[in-house]
Amino acid sequence: MAGSSPGGSRRLWGRGRSRALGPAFLLSLLVSVLQAPPTVEYQGRVNSADSEPELLKVTGSTIFPVKVYVQLDHASPHILCVTNRLRNAELIDPLFLWHGPRGDLVAALPEDKNFYISVIWRTTNQSGLVTAHKHRGNNSIKITPTGTLSFKDFKEPMSGVYTCSLEYKPTAEQSEKTLLLKYIIYAYAEPNFYYQFSARYHSAPCNSIYNVSFEKKLLQILSKLVADLSCEIALLKSDCHHVKMQRAGLQNELFFTFSVSSLESVKRKDPCAMKSCDTAKRLGKAKNLIERFFNQQVEVLGKRTDPLPEIYYIEGTLKMVWINRCYPGYGINIQLHPNCPDCCVICSPGTFNPQDGVHCLQCNNSSIFGARDC
Repeated sequence: MAGSSPGGSRRLWGRGRSRALGPAFLLSLLVSVLQAPPTVEYQGRVNSADSEPELLKVTGSTIFPVKVYVQLDHASPHILCVTNRLRNAELIDPLFLWHGPRGDLVAALPEDKNFYISVIWRTTNQSGLVTAHKHRGNNSIKITPTGTLSFKDFKEPMSGVYTCSLEYKPTAEQSEKTLLLKYIIYAYAEPNFYYQFSARYHSAPCNSIYNVSFEKKLLQILSKLVADLSCEIALLKSDCHHVKMQRAGLQNELFFTFSVSSLESVKRKDPCAMKSCDTAKRLGKAKNLIERFFNQQVEVLGKRTDPLPEIYYIEGTLKMVWINRCYPGYGINIQLHPNCPDCCVICSPGTFNPQDGVHCLQCNNSSIFGARDC
């Protein structure tokens, strides 16, 4: 005889119960899950790197700063030193001068005939002394003869405010005009997310040692299930409660809450945007294995003719949520960054993020991008 709860979960009564906890039963399920054919591969979110940002072009504005988002360790869009109105216009004797977080970006003629011009940071100290610093790093920052700025391998310290001064004549007879365009260039990384699961089991009496033993065995099995994917299972909460069922009186239930996360995400303290650090695919596979493991418990119990084990999974109670988190110095803010709503964007001056939360917190003492303390 089978009974059902209002939430759609199915509990079995009246078939008799074995005192055995069922670790051997769970182990057999683990083997079947690992040997089963793979499900459809998880498809992670498409990031900006997939849209070839180096082919995109961004124009400036004389009215407001233009925000540009560049994924760490990836190429940037081409940032033009013109407005959208002047983009295709004819400019007489144009002169472009870029200024970045570390000073002026001076175009230095290359020794070879490369289309791109290398970049020198020119800074002025309090005494008025001008110093030129060649940017090292495989020519990561480049400026074209037409004043277009681009980054080949964007790093966190490159974030900041960039301005471009454009001097030109609309026609040879007209006087010279000057425009000042401002860009705020932000580094960002994909969220360091994890999955949080909750599930319920019919259990032995709440003070029974069998529940504790079962909990340990279940965690061992789940950990083994995702070990080859370099993922980690962590128990977040485990409670035993008395639950009153309709027409069935009181019964004991274990409420489990656990998470599955990437081992690299747990150990790393800095953002990682390289493809080798993309954890979405592995976490997606781990999620599929866990869901299959619980579904097969239901299938096996439904075919079982022997008495049910005293502790068994309650069908329909497995729930999963996706939880985002950012590395220190980064946060998600859909109001401030509506064009990058799911990105972990580097914290702006005046904010900081000391740990792997999802928000940059207010801090009047912070004057840098990516602050990790206040």
